[in-house]
Amino acid sequence: MGLKEDRRLSRNPRGLPGQTEIAEGLALSLSSVLSSQTGHSLIMWFYLVTLVSLYHLLRWYRERKVVSHLQDKYVFITGCDSGFGNLLARQLDRRGMRVLAACLTEEGAEQLRSKTSDRLETVILDVTKTESIVAATQWVKKRVGDKGLWGLVNNAGVVQPFAYLEWYRPEDYMPIFQVNLIGVTQVTLSMLFLVKKARGRIVNVSSVLGRVALFGGFYSSSKYGIEAFSDVLRREIKDFGVKVSIIEPGSFSTRMTDPELSIERTKKAWDAAPEHVKESYGQQFFDNFCSTTKRELMRCSTNLSLVTDCMEHALTSAHPRTRYLAGWDARFIFLPLSYLPTSLVDYLFAIFRGKPAQAA
Repeated sequence: MGLKEDRRLSRNPRGLPGQTEIAEGLALSLSSVLSSQTGHSLIMWFYLVTLVSLYHLLRWYRERKVVSHLQDKYVFITGCDSGFGNLLARQLDRRGMRVLAACLTEEGAEQLRSKTSDRLETVILDVTKTESIVAATQWVKKRVGDKGLWGLVNNAGVVQPFAYLEWYRPEDYMPIFQVNLIGVTQVTLSMLFLVKKARGRIVNVSSVLGRVALFGGFYSSSKYGIEAFSDVLRREIKDFGVKVSIIEPGSFSTRMTDPELSIERTKKAWDAAPEHVKESYGQQFFDNFCSTTKRELMRCSTNLSLVTDCMEHALTSAHPRTRYLAGWDARFIFLPLSYLPTSLVDYLFAIFRGKPAQAA
């Protein structure tokens, strides 16, 4: 017995803890620290989730309040022949508002009138012609009188061929800017005095491509212009009681995104492109581009009310939002991409597209 004690004392003569005891102590300390950090992290996440949930609950409650006397309010909507404008006109008419619908063709106006009440009135408007805008403004002024124009919805827009920038000719891309950007600014500034009189709303239809320019170069450029114009306008006329909202739809199935018509336009743009441009990309690249474009267009949502509900809210809520995202792709693809570093977005985009024939 004494011999064993002597051996232990010789190994640890001062009675200090051995390696096993030290390891156990360190493990306990580390476990305690990790447990403490985990607890703090859980508390932090709890507070964060609570704050975010509280914010959305308060916003939902605040935005539920509707402006009064909707039946007495006039709303002017451009591009009502089909698509979002047509559906919004019918939607607001059912709600009892006084809709002034601008159509490009008499045929579109007649079809809309046949589906609505007698309250709805139509006018022919070409947003690329100044004289047409002036005439429409006078037409609206006579109808709204001293009440002013409560809502102006700039919905008219065009999509020219889905193509790479080099494939376009000036006659292909100039109408995009004339309708989507210049037309919107001219209509807005022409009717702004009527909206100011009513202390009303201006709703401009942009696009998710006004957030992230992944394709459709000239279309995206026009929508970036809408975003900038709307932001400046909102800040400049806020003191007059006018509120400006931007609608950013994702991919929706309308006449502008018809797959067959879109691919036909793309082929025409390709055929008209200079030979050196077509050689640099190659026929195989073009064929793959058309296949991908057609496939994606066929996936467009047919539920246009996701967009028109946003427009209606911007016109009728006492507290409208500055921006409305419409569609699952707008919320879960384009919104996250807009917050990523540009270099990362470029890298991700490069992965999903093919290489031109003469790529470096």
